[in-house]
Amino acid sequence: MAAHQPKLGAMSVMERTVKLGRDDPRRIIHSLKVGLALTFVSLLYYWRPLYDGFGIAAIWAVLTVVVIFEFTVGATLSKGLNRGLGTLLAGALGVGAQHFASLFGQTGEPIVLGFFVFLLAAASTFSRFFPRIKARYDYGVLIFILTFSLVSVSGYRVEKILELAHQRLSTILIGGATCIFISLFICPVWAGESLHNIIVSNIEKLANYLEGFGVEYFQYEDGENVDEDSKHNKLSSLQAYKTVLTSQSSEESLANFASWEPRHGKFSFRHPWKQYLKIGSLTRQCAYQIESLNGYINVPTDIQVAIQFRRRIEESCNAISSESGKALRILASSIKTMTNPSSSSKTHIENATAAIDELKNTLKTGYMESSDLLGIIPDATVCCILIDIVKSVEKILEAIEELGVLASFKSVEPTVSPEKSTQLLHRGIVNPLFDGECGDHVVIMVDNEVEVGKSHGLEVKPSNGEMVCK
Repeated sequence: MAAHQPKLGAMSVMERTVKLGRDDPRRIIHSLKVGLALTFVSLLYYWRPLYDGFGIAAIWAVLTVVVIFEFTVGATLSKGLNRGLGTLLAGALGVGAQHFASLFGQTGEPIVLGFFVFLLAAASTFSRFFPRIKARYDYGVLIFILTFSLVSVSGYRVEKILELAHQRLSTILIGGATCIFISLFICPVWAGESLHNIIVSNIEKLANYLEGFGVEYFQYEDGENVDEDSKHNKLSSLQAYKTVLTSQSSEESLANFASWEPRHGKFSFRHPWKQYLKIGSLTRQCAYQIESLNGYINVPTDIQVAIQFRRRIEESCNAISSESGKALRILASSIKTMTNPSSSSKTHIENATAAIDELKNTLKTGYMESSDLLGIIPDATVCCILIDIVKSVEKILEAIEELGVLASFKSVEPTVSPEKSTQLLHRGIVNPLFDGECGDHVVIMVDNEVEVGKSHGLEVKPSNGEMVCK
């Protein structure tokens, strides 16, 4: 029995390893890229001509690759540039400090060097408390302190301080350049693209929950057989929103790294990544409201008044949650395709607002004057949370519209050119429908098919052969 335990443990590790690679194949590629970079810089040590030029300092190239090679291009660029600039600046100051201290003779030299180390280390450490420096240049400041201390202190005992500084700086630059080159040109993983996808995924998770909330909440014990497995699967799929609650740190780090990245794909160098953080914050705010809402699912009630009250608000609550979910799904698609939010997202929010008005009228009925108020408090609380969620969805819409302006999102509203509409009118196949009948829309017959569009600009929308007013 004991002999099988190591085999079971090995199989378990193997299964977890395979799952980890399948969940994100980029992890496997990143591991191979790190191995390639380390193999390349190791030639400084293995190849004798290179070793004769750099000497023992070649080990700094290996250490640089291990330290700065990160998963995303932005993180690698951030660490690489911070390390390079920090090393260059600290090396120059270290050599200058050593030369200046040598002017004070053998007795004064260590005192002056100790003073410089104390002054620059204290000042650099204090600068790390500034939020902007902490966010973008913390690693560079740390390398500055380390390099300056090594150069100035070791220079006191080493005669060829310039040669030592040159070798270390050269090998560090070689290691950093190797990491940046491989990260940029071999299967790059962009922090900006990852942040973009996370924001889209988070909004979609909220949309999934809101669209499925009504079915899960408005269930009544009427003796019907319910498949427990399918019910459990539905509930577990709705719980995906919980990952949104803990996404702040990853979003902030990705936004920071994305600001270091060059232009790639649809993202420019000065892409408004901070606006993504604003959208992410509003999304989490909505997720916390959904977390409160989730606490009322599957709460049993035996009070007849409460059941009657729940049936009265069911239609309005279903409309609010469903329309809010549809609006969020459209907004997620808007970010994903980098297009301005369509008018249908506002239409869904307007529908949710109309359902809120109906719900308020229901809450003003005699049920609120019932003697058994405790029985309807949970349902009334759900109504209040749904109203707050609609407000959050409106804020998310406004933030995405701001992102569209800053990032120059494109508009994909299909339109018919004025020349085309004039031709259709002359052919006698455009039948205007005036405001009193169907709003400001027209119905267009094209090749025996009916299409509906706005009369101003003639937005065209297929309607499957039916004259459907938009």
